[in-house]
Amino acid sequence: MVEPLVLLPGMMCDARLFGPQIAELSADTAVTVAPITQGERIEEIASGLLDVLPQRFALAGLSMGGIVAMEILRRAPDRVTRIALMDTNPLAETPQNAAAREPQIVAARAGRMLDVMRDEMKPNYLAPGDGQKAVLDLVMNMADALGSDVFVRQSRALQRRPDQQTTLRKCKIPALILCGAHDALCPVKRHEFMAELIPNAKLKVLDNSGHLPPLEQPAETTQALREWMAQPMILS
Repeated sequence: MVEPLVLLPGMMCDARLFGPQIAELSADTAVTVAPITQGERIEEIASGLLDVLPQRFALAGLSMGGIVAMEILRRAPDRVTRIALMDTNPLAETPQNAAAREPQIVAARAGRMLDVMRDEMKPNYLAPGDGQKAVLDLVMNMADALGSDVFVRQSRALQRRPDQQTTLRKCKIPALILCGAHDALCPVKRHEFMAELIPNAKLKVLDNSGHLPPLEQPAETTQALREWMAQPMILS
C-alpha cells in the first residue's frame, strides 16, 4: 500500500500549484495539500500541521513549503516516510534578506501586495519561454486569493526560520532534491549542497524550469515524484 502523500505549497500558493501532480498521482495515491498560511513562525506552522496530518506520510514541499517540510521532519522524523524538497533553502534567513522583506510587508499592508508579487518576486524566478505568462497569471491569482494578511504572516515566518542543516544530515529516509535550472531564488548550487547533506539523496535538476517546476515542467516533476514514491520505504 502506497503511503499518503502530503504536498506543501510555496509562499502565496495554494493547491493549484500542484494541480498537474494531483491529477496524475491521485489515481493511486491519497494526496493531501496542506496550507501553510497559519502562524508567524515556521515552528508554529509545522506544529499545527502535525496535529491534523496522517500518522505516517510521504512529504513533499516547494520553496516555503520545503522549509516547513524540513521542520516537520525535525519534529516528527518517525512520521515522515520519505521527503521531497523542491526549490527550497535549508539555511536561516540572512540579515540582508530579512531586512529586504520589511518594505514588502509595508507595501502589502498598504494594499500593494500584488505589486510586490509582480515586480519583486515571481518574474525573476521562472524559466524563459512561452508558458511563463500563464504560470505568472496563476501565481497572481493564488496570491490574490490568499491575501495580504497571509503574505505578512509568511514573510515573518521566513524572516525567523531556523537552520535545518542538522535535520538533513540526520535524514535516513528516501529523499528527492528537485529544482529548476533557472531558479534565481534557490539556485542549483543550494540544492547540490542539500543533496550532499542527506545520505543517499537523489538530485534532479529540470533544465527548462525556474522556481516552480510543478507548473513549468509538470510531466517531468510528476515523474520524479513517482520514482521517489516507488523507492522502498525504510522501516524503522
